[in-house]
Amino acid sequence: MANELKTNEVKRKSLPRRTNQIASNKKTERKGTANEHPRTNKQDRMSFNFKKSNLKIIPLGGLEEIGKNITVFEYEDEIILVDCGLEFPEDNMLGVDLVIPDITYLIKNQEKVKGLIITHGHEDHIGSIPYILKQINIPIYATKLTVALIKNKLEEHKLLRSTKIHVVEHGQTVNFGKMKVEFIRSNHSIPDSVMLAIHTPVGTVLHTGDFKIDYTPIDDKVIDLGRIAELGNKGILALLSDSTNSERKGFTMSESSVGEVFDKLFLNNNKRIVVATFASNVHRVQQIVNSSVKYGRKIAICGRSMQNMIEAARDLGYIKEADNVFIDIDNIKNYRDDQLVIITTGSQGEAMSALTRMANGEHKKVTITPNDMVIISATPIPGNEKLVSKVIDDLMKIGAEVIYSSLEDVHVSGHACQEEQKLILTLAKPKYFIPVHGEYRQLMAHSDTAKKIGIEAKNIFIMNNGRVLELNENEAKLTNSVPSGKILVDGLGVGDVGNIVLRDRQHLSQDGLIIIVMGMDANTGEIISGPDVVSRGFIYVRESENLMDDLKKVIREEVRKLEENHISDWSTIKSTLKDDLRDYIFEKTKRNPMILPIILEV
Repeated sequence: MANELKTNEVKRKSLPRRTNQIASNKKTERKGTANEHPRTNKQDRMSFNFKKSNLKIIPLGGLEEIGKNITVFEYEDEIILVDCGLEFPEDNMLGVDLVIPDITYLIKNQEKVKGLIITHGHEDHIGSIPYILKQINIPIYATKLTVALIKNKLEEHKLLRSTKIHVVEHGQTVNFGKMKVEFIRSNHSIPDSVMLAIHTPVGTVLHTGDFKIDYTPIDDKVIDLGRIAELGNKGILALLSDSTNSERKGFTMSESSVGEVFDKLFLNNNKRIVVATFASNVHRVQQIVNSSVKYGRKIAICGRSMQNMIEAARDLGYIKEADNVFIDIDNIKNYRDDQLVIITTGSQGEAMSALTRMANGEHKKVTITPNDMVIISATPIPGNEKLVSKVIDDLMKIGAEVIYSSLEDVHVSGHACQEEQKLILTLAKPKYFIPVHGEYRQLMAHSDTAKKIGIEAKNIFIMNNGRVLELNENEAKLTNSVPSGKILVDGLGVGDVGNIVLRDRQHLSQDGLIIIVMGMDANTGEIISGPDVVSRGFIYVRESENLMDDLKKVIREEVRKLEENHISDWSTIKSTLKDDLRDYIFEKTKRNPMILPIILEV
């Protein structure tokens, strides 16, 4: 066991999967007995009254928000981390590029952290990895495609050589010592997604990651419901389950249903076809490839993230029958419109994305014409509706035919609806239930679904980021909290943009800026030069010369009063000028610009 803990090696199974799983579970049960517990002394072994420690579950992100998923599982001196995602900035986070989780708790306990387990390769689950690794260096365990995407990120941040990355296959178990993590095949909108069975001395915790139940997946790899049921029959202590679609009744449609719609749109179509979708949706790309091959079209790729994803997926064999289909974007002029498909990024209307630049007529290599059919194979993420609508309008103004989810079923979700969530709850039969990955209303809806299938309200925990849940075979309770929150990434700066900076940016964006520049005598406090008034985003100076002249008079008068009162402290002078000018400007304009006095000491 000691060697396994030191090396964190992935245990590969040599027996048939089901037989070996049962053997592995028996081994896990034996390890959980009091006799073999590492902290058991002789008296405990004789009395059998040893009390095990509690398992701690601590979400540091992903609750009451979409994105930034990261969860801590802690037992005694071991911590394993599940997922490490980012969140995209909200509208009020002006100039911010990314939002990552606060890992103060992990930094303080980094000697306990044994590994980072990743459920799948979406940005809200892997996007923060480079930023976290710069603070704590921990080994990563993930499936094949997920590892390829993580390596791309680490290479950009020059962290690849210093990071240990282990490829784990479905059905394998990683042994960390007191805790073991079993990878269970799942379905989502990206291949190689997994659920995690976390085996601990106090019981098994099932973490679904993002999932749906697809009986006809594109790669024929169906979710391993049998293993979930097997674990449920043995006893699952707690279930953490994806809540993204918990407000939607029924089932999520199979990904394969989109292929039928593509075939219908490609049939007898003489137009050039442009398809915008999520770069990570490899199964969607496979269906575009299938329809392109079927109707004799070549495919060109637009967008760096799309190019990187497709290259990784092709290298690993996740996109098939594509050897003679893809062409370079520079060669599209050599083909007729009815021989071409262009796959592009920008399904969310992002300002700098390829599709948005096409819609604005600013793309260097693709010019949209009335002989284009643009298929937006995605639904807008909440908050992006206006951006997507504008792109659709701009494309239509050019004359292109635009197909989107309101017109055709060109997109299906990658998340489970209520009936699929009921199925997982029924198979797992957990003692405790923790809805995760969703905003508060989604967590509440998921908890209501759990109550309908018989889980008692007292055993359902709707948690907050940073709150600690301690549990064992007999009880679960919320205890203390650990630091959590949002760390803002702006360019190369990580965490240096805080609430004060954001407030200043909002102030500037709403009211503008006035800068007062003047030279003052260091001894007398008399104005030697100026004052000069510079305005940005407030008023145009040439059109408001009278106001500028009045401001200069107010400044001179206030400086004279300060001089008479023998006030020569620069900070007091600046503060007084700001207050008096703010009152004067508001009285004259009903506006409240930021005022920045600059005093040059002479």
